[in-house]
Amino acid sequence: MDRRTRLLAGGALVAVVVALAALTSPATVLDRLAWVAADPRRLTLALVLVAVVRPLFAWPTTLLAVAAGYGLGLRGFPLALALVVVTSLPPYWVAGLGAGDGAVTAAGERLVAETGALRSVVGSRLLPLPSDVVSAGAGVAGVPLRTFALGTAIGEVPWVAAGVVAGDSFVALSTASLSAAMDPRVVVGAAILAALAFAGPAYRLYCRR
Repeated sequence: MDRRTRLLAGGALVAVVVALAALTSPATVLDRLAWVAADPRRLTLALVLVAVVRPLFAWPTTLLAVAAGYGLGLRGFPLALALVVVTSLPPYWVAGLGAGDGAVTAAGERLVAETGALRSVVGSRLLPLPSDVVSAGAGVAGVPLRTFALGTAIGEVPWVAAGVVAGDSFVALSTASLSAAMDPRVVVGAAILAALAFAGPAYRLYCRR
């Protein structure tokens, strides 16, 4: 597949994602999940299915953590974290297949080489950025799959924990708000850790320019 074909395919995929996202919403999914939350096995199966299709609808990964916290309580954290890793794989693979030799790819590869693959994924996950953007960036930069999965699991810990805790506190899943899971203290703390992860490598790259 040549570069032009990959770009066309990538553009078509983005168009489909945008259309699906416009026709659906995380609130709708939470409302549909509410009726299965009473049965842990049923909820687990439903969350696995949501994790598989989530990238197509551009839903936030926090959706999985909030639903797991609501149905399973704090013990839903391991499941939520595992599902966040799983649901990050499709954007990673698609971006990796469509990556070319442009300036963006080169810049990403330089940053990963300077920072280290694992550290770069963890730091990126700690930033308050859309999960799929980080996944695609790792795919474009050529981060190995195992390193990507491990880095995602480590970096998503504070976000998943916040989502699970928030979900556990909701009285009704259908009235839950994903924004409630974004505790400002978690956002600031994770951003500081991300800045510490990238400060040294970014400075060294800047000095070499």
